[in-house]
Amino acid sequence: MDNSSYSIVTCTFSQKDEESEVVNFQSKVAASGFCSDTDNNIEENRDFQYKVFVPAGKEHADNGILLLHGLNERTWDKYLPWAEYLCKETNRPVILFPIAFHMNRTPSSWYNPRSIMPWVNQRKNEISGLTSSSFFNVALSSRLSSSPLRFYISGRESLFNVVQLFKEIESGAHPLFAENAQLNIFAYSIGALLSQVLMLSNPDNLFDRSKFFFFCGGSIFEKMNGISKEIMDKEAYEKIYNFYTGGFSFKNDYIEAAFKSMVLTSTDKEKRESFFAKAKNRIKAITLKKDIVIPTEGAIEAFGTDTSKSVISEMDFPFEYTHQNPFPANKKIAPELLSGAFNSVFSVAASFVG
Repeated sequence: MDNSSYSIVTCTFSQKDEESEVVNFQSKVAASGFCSDTDNNIEENRDFQYKVFVPAGKEHADNGILLLHGLNERTWDKYLPWAEYLCKETNRPVILFPIAFHMNRTPSSWYNPRSIMPWVNQRKNEISGLTSSSFFNVALSSRLSSSPLRFYISGRESLFNVVQLFKEIESGAHPLFAENAQLNIFAYSIGALLSQVLMLSNPDNLFDRSKFFFFCGGSIFEKMNGISKEIMDKEAYEKIYNFYTGGFSFKNDYIEAAFKSMVLTSTDKEKRESFFAKAKNRIKAITLKKDIVIPTEGAIEAFGTDTSKSVISEMDFPFEYTHQNPFPANKKIAPELLSGAFNSVFSVAASFVG
C-alpha cells in the first residue's frame, strides 16, 4: 500500500471502565479445556495495542472513524485495504479496534498450530456428528460450547471498551484527537450487532452524533448463521443460538435490554423499530445477496420494513464470494471485477461516514 499520504500509529488501551463488573462476570465462568486460565486472568485481553491510520497533518483530528471487525478474527490483514481507503477518501483517522478476545487480545497459544491441533482432534472425537470444525475456529467453538454466556459477557466488555475509547477522545485524553472530536462507526459482521446495541443503549448519550455504516451486518440474531470453518462449528453455534433465543437473562439492565431486543424479532419490536426509524439518517447498511451468515432478511427484521427501504442496499457481485471473504483475491477473478465490487461498497461507506 502507498502510505505516503498517511501514517499508521500504534496506541495502547488499558481497560478501566466497568473493569470490576467485567472481572466479576468473567471470574464466574469456568475455564475452557485448552486454556487453564479463567477469562479475567487473560492479561492480553485487558491491556493491548491497536492501530490507527492517520492522514498526513491530522494528528489532532476533530473527527474520525472507528472500524469494528467480525467474529473469530485473528488478523487485520483483510481490513487494511478497507482502512486505507476510508482514511484516504475521508481524510479522517481510522481506528482499528479489536473486540474482546479477538485479534491480539488473546494468548498466542490460541492460534498456534502445535498448541491447538490436539484440541481440534479431541473435539472431533468427543462430539458425534460435529461439522465445520477446524483449526481456525476451535478456540472460539470450545469457549462458547463450555459457556454460551461468554458471547454476551465478551460483547458487553467490548461495549464498555468502546465507551471508554469514546470518553477518552471526547475528554481530549487521546493523543491523536482533539477534545470533543466526533467518531463515526464502520462496522462489519458481528461488529454491526455490537454497534446496534451501542446505539440502542447509548451510554451517557455518547453516540447521539455518530453515524453508523454496516457492511455484511445489521441482522437480528435469530436470523444469523455462524456455522462455518472460519467462524464456529455446529455444536458451538447451536449452543449459543438455543441459549439466547430460549429466554436468556443475566443482569437485566438497559444494556441487556438493548441486546435482547436484537436477539428475537418479536422482543421489543415496536420500540426497536421506532428507534431505528428516528435514527435512520445516521444509518446506512450494505448487505450481500449471497451472504448466508448475515442475510438481508435478518437486517430488514432488525430495522423494520419501512426503515430498511431507506437504510439498506443489497448488492451482488459478478464472482463467487462469501460473507467471510467478500473480496476474494485470487487469480480466477479479474482484478477489475474485484476493484469494481470493492469500490461500489467503500465509495458509499466513505461518503457516508466521512
